[in-house]
Amino acid sequence: MKKQPKFAVLGGGSWGTALVKMLCENLEEVGWYMRNTEALEYLREHGHNPNYLSSVTFNTSRLRLTDCIDEAVSAADILIFAIPSAFLEKELNNLKVSLKDKTIFSAIKGIVPESGKIVGEHFHDLYDIPFKQIGVITGPCHAEEVALERLSYLTIACADKTRAKKVADALSSSYIKTKVSKDIIGTEYAAMLKNIYAIAAGIAHGLGYGDNFQSVLMSNAIREMKRYTKRLYNIDRNINHSAYLGDLLVTGYSTFSRNRMFGNMIGKGYTVKSAMMEMNMVAEGYYALKSAYKIKEGFEKAVKTPIIDAVYRVLYENENPKKVFTELADVIS
Repeated sequence: MKKQPKFAVLGGGSWGTALVKMLCENLEEVGWYMRNTEALEYLREHGHNPNYLSSVTFNTSRLRLTDCIDEAVSAADILIFAIPSAFLEKELNNLKVSLKDKTIFSAIKGIVPESGKIVGEHFHDLYDIPFKQIGVITGPCHAEEVALERLSYLTIACADKTRAKKVADALSSSYIKTKVSKDIIGTEYAAMLKNIYAIAAGIAHGLGYGDNFQSVLMSNAIREMKRYTKRLYNIDRNINHSAYLGDLLVTGYSTFSRNRMFGNMIGKGYTVKSAMMEMNMVAEGYYALKSAYKIKEGFEKAVKTPIIDAVYRVLYENENPKKVFTELADVIS
């Protein structure tokens, strides 16, 4: 009988918790690394994460719980990273064991600040992991709805379709539908960009714009995403697929979206610092925005990105959101 690969999830937030729940539907044992020792001990004793998705109960006898990243990596064949991109490299700096023989899937929706790269490129360029061993897990899928076992969808992207299928099979269940893709670059950049557009949707809501404006904003966002990803990696992709348009819509409209929530607070007059403190969660789009803006400024041929430009002006140039979005409303159509 062929040996089944061992999985480990790295990250103790809401998305990491949701991924462990999904894997536990199919696997006898799942590794789980979280750096918060107190949360880990609480989980070990009480069977649920005290800080995120606390309604989800786990059979801890089926979990390999650890606060040692080396231990988690050593014991697994397939690693799913769900650590916010802003803190990923700090965690990897603690790693003493090699990643070279591991299959690495990123469930992170952002840019690694230290390198300015999406997670897959970061692992490839800085840790010499071949692209065939790197994959991406994207939505549309909110952790909160996974906790409630509401029907959700995942796209599993990897250059090696066999690896993608293994991960898809491990995550699939009666309430999780999966689809595999080879567009690792496009899906990962789309997952990063949709968080920026969700911030834009939140700012608009905070400023008092209604559903009519939001619909125009989102239709412009998907066209902007298409132009951006085409310039980065020009392959034949259907931007209306759920991995692109679907993930954008759920992140832009859902009350569960932390990026929309963050934008909404900015629109209501919060500073970036005060919004971050009150949320107690990471809005990946804030960190992704700086890199996305820098990347597009480096394109040999200019790409029209009025929404990215508008959000950048508000968050990084401290311009008045009302003034910026009044100007944006005249540009989009």
